[in-house]
Amino acid sequence: MSTPARVALIIGSLREASINRKFAEYIVSQIPDSIEVEEVNIADLPLYNQDYDNQDIANYTRVRKQLSQADAVLIVTPEHNRTMPAALKNVIDIGSRPHGKSVWTDKKVAVVTASPGTYGGRVSGLDVRKSMQMLSAQMMVSPEVYLGRAAESLDENGQVSERTQKFLKRFVDGFVEYIAK
Repeated sequence: MSTPARVALIIGSLREASINRKFAEYIVSQIPDSIEVEEVNIADLPLYNQDYDNQDIANYTRVRKQLSQADAVLIVTPEHNRTMPAALKNVIDIGSRPHGKSVWTDKKVAVVTASPGTYGGRVSGLDVRKSMQMLSAQMMVSPEVYLGRAAESLDENGQVSERTQKFLKRFVDGFVEYIAK
């Protein structure tokens, strides 16, 4: 019997009531049980500093281990000031260091963005892709997900709307296929 695929989930928003968390939870609920998903907590990470490369920082070690043991990483994130949130950039930097020990090299990565604005976090998604490509990660290309006016993708109970569920299901199917390659 083969071991199940493992996905590390990073939610770029630190807000407890994050819209991106709602979308991430829905996406995870649609992933087959044969794939293990583990959230990577990024709220407790000190800002990356190269001086820390030779120190044992437990939270850095935890995150690097979670990312290195995953077969793929799913990032669900908002856009902050036309780029990725600082907390997300921080975990990307932490995973890329120390020099020569990046956990991102050849890691399969998919990005979903959701924003209350019209463009759905496209700039954030593109900046994540740019960083990941520089770090030699393997980016999932299609389907891309940029949920604009994201609050409208939730129903009156705060659940993902039926229309958006269908859209996200296509993403999940593509993501599962991508992991299996």
